[in-house]
Amino acid sequence: MLLAATALSTWVPTAASAAVSLPATKAELTALGKTHKTAWDLYKDFEKQANGGQRLKGEQLPDWSGTYTRDPPGLYFDIDQGRNPVPPAKLTPEYDKRFHDKLDRVKNKIEFDPLSNCAPPGHPRWLTEPFLREFVPTPGTTYLINEMVNDIRRIYTDGRGHVPEADRYPLYDGDSIGFWDGKRLVIHTNQLRDGQYQRSQPDYSDQVETVEIWEKVDDKHIVAHVWVYDPPSLVEPWYVKQQYTKLDDPQRELRIRYWDCRENQNNEVIQTDTGSSQFRDFTFDKATPTPPTPATSR
Repeated sequence: MLLAATALSTWVPTAASAAVSLPATKAELTALGKTHKTAWDLYKDFEKQANGGQRLKGEQLPDWSGTYTRDPPGLYFDIDQGRNPVPPAKLTPEYDKRFHDKLDRVKNKIEFDPLSNCAPPGHPRWLTEPFLREFVPTPGTTYLINEMVNDIRRIYTDGRGHVPEADRYPLYDGDSIGFWDGKRLVIHTNQLRDGQYQRSQPDYSDQVETVEIWEKVDDKHIVAHVWVYDPPSLVEPWYVKQQYTKLDDPQRELRIRYWDCRENQNNEVIQTDTGSSQFRDFTFDKATPTPPTPATSR
């Protein structure tokens, strides 16, 4: 389905205020997601509230400059999980069993993460990864950049729709389109691969879709409101709030550097027969390689 291209191309914003009304509490934001059957329905509702959305350029674009990191840090997809090993998501019976089987393996120090082979984390897991980040709004496209494995999400705000259904195939970061609502960026993402929300976190299927609203709330913080829809794994949409904090960099020394796993000869990781991970031919000396040690988890 295509966005309302005419509305997007003719709208000239006169103020930075947003038209989309967001509830104040997590319970209310969760309930908002449940009032829409699909992520696309929620996205289209936000678009309707914003009168088709806006296309920003020049000084109309928000200033998201700087280097950021996820805050608070940690490997939980939902920061409200706290120390509870089970996140506050309502999983279907199949995915609930898969998740608890995973927790049992972790207790026995058996866990394999595809990221050990430097595969991209994939979205929505992308939201939780550590390391440095940059967010770059431009006319027509916003780039959400994570240092990890050079992972860049491209959010198209030029009025295009999603890739036609017949041409879709699963991608790590999917296909993302969006619009501006004042200084807020509203995003819909589909065409995703299956994956996991994080290490020791539940899995999601290749039917997962998300709606996000990104906004800079003060000089140091950008917040993303996220609704995850995935009927095979979730009984109802999962709402989470992600926050990214701008790092102090008075000397302008921070850099997002190119990530290449081949730079480290000890970074080739294999999955063992027990399901754990192991370095292949681990050694600190090129001339005298040592045989692999017994399997351990990573």
